[in-house]
Amino acid sequence: MNSKTSSAERIREKKKVFLLREQKIIDAALALFLDDGIDRVTVSSIAARAGIGKGTVYKHFLTKNEILVRIMLDYEESITKRVAEGVALSEAGESGAAAKAYFESRLARPELDRLVQHLEVRLGDAEDVADQLEQLHVMRRSNEDSLNSMITRLIDRGVLEDVPPHYHYLACWALAQGAVELCFSRSWNYRLDSDDLMKFITGVGVTMGNRGQYRNLSDSKASAAKPAVDNK
Repeated sequence: MNSKTSSAERIREKKKVFLLREQKIIDAALALFLDDGIDRVTVSSIAARAGIGKGTVYKHFLTKNEILVRIMLDYEESITKRVAEGVALSEAGESGAAAKAYFESRLARPELDRLVQHLEVRLGDAEDVADQLEQLHVMRRSNEDSLNSMITRLIDRGVLEDVPPHYHYLACWALAQGAVELCFSRSWNYRLDSDDLMKFITGVGVTMGNRGQYRNLSDSKASAAKPAVDNK
């Protein structure tokens, strides 16, 4: 009995060490990609940054692409988790919680968000990580289903504008996308209040689909376009 327990403990300890070392590799790779760009980083430089041998890296990841897609998956999982928490809060009555979670997730580290976007373009046709990319798409489809259901209920309750549900989450995506790009615009990224700006954009994103905004605007345009009645 003691022998079996001891053996199980050793296996758990080895697994723990393995996972910690794997995370160390990912952290080192991410830091290098952000500092030096994707193409200038090699497996050797990742190993050196992590303080391990190159051969040890290959025990965890067979190719550089596997490291890249792991960074993408980790990032997507973090967003998925935050949005799921936001959806739960929304269902409990805090209607803007999901949108707030989404914006805070993407705008917390714009440089990471932008890197992941570049990785997705780069790995789009990479056959060696096709299975991992499918995991990414499965997560996104699941998120979309969850958001569709939540948004539909908020529309029925009169909280959000009565438009197709995807209008709401794609508007959030577009605003977040623009905010991320803003951080790297040569025209605007010199500003020192970027953190406050991201908070302001988040606030706009949380409320921009609320009932009364879109319809009132449409009605105003229709009224302006309607010719005046001549009572003479």
